[in-house]
Amino acid sequence: MATAIVLVLVALGSVLFHLLSPWWWTPIASNWHYIDDTINLTFLLTGTVFTVIILFVAYCVFRFRHQEGRRAAYEPENSKLEGWLTIVTAVGVAALLIPGLFVWHDFVTVPAGAAQVEVVGLQWRWMYRLPGQDGKLGTADSRHVTADNPLGINPADPTGKDDLVIETDDLHLQLGKPVKLLLRSIDVLHDFYVPEFRAKMDFVPGMVTYVWLTPIRTGTFDALCAELCGTGHSAMRGAVVVDTPADYEKWLKAQKTFAQSSAPARTLAQAQ
Repeated sequence: MATAIVLVLVALGSVLFHLLSPWWWTPIASNWHYIDDTINLTFLLTGTVFTVIILFVAYCVFRFRHQEGRRAAYEPENSKLEGWLTIVTAVGVAALLIPGLFVWHDFVTVPAGAAQVEVVGLQWRWMYRLPGQDGKLGTADSRHVTADNPLGINPADPTGKDDLVIETDDLHLQLGKPVKLLLRSIDVLHDFYVPEFRAKMDFVPGMVTYVWLTPIRTGTFDALCAELCGTGHSAMRGAVVVDTPADYEKWLKAQKTFAQSSAPARTLAQAQ
């Protein structure tokens, strides 16, 4: 009896903890409410199965408890029961996977006309690069990284001369404008994660990964690294500011191009 009661309390406590705990309800600030919908569906299906199984075990513990004179029936196989369990399990797994496949398709399909922003991760900070007047990002490679060129932009590529380089400022995005974030690592694995955006992706050295989103709420949001990247991982933080179109254009005009930011270094080198 005590075991059955404990199992019932575990089932009810789990349901109440889920319903009453607000820890995962971070206000959303992008178009990816589909992520929340998928998580809610997963919780509903798995939570229902978990509760039913726990309550069934509690019933069995109580119903078939030891009693004098009662003998257990030995039934090592039951083809009908096994068949139903296989079908129900397959339906449950499909119900979990199929919605995720639709969300993943949207997650990797960037809409036409989306802006481009490169996010560069290195131990232990974020840097950013935006296309200049030509609308194209210049090539970059870790072999070009120097103290004066931390993003590794190819100095011989004329396309990159007008790229806007943000080394110490926050990243600003325009409200309601789809943006594709190109993710590049200079050193090790990183993961650019803004909880309110719901969208995140790993940085893999030697690759350029991406994620896209549409900001739907102005404000300043924490940008975290969600991949253990060394001793300074916990301090790898930044901020993403979602601006109105007017404020975004004002911020954009205040940024320096790669040619402008590297000019003092070239002048100093020539003087020496």
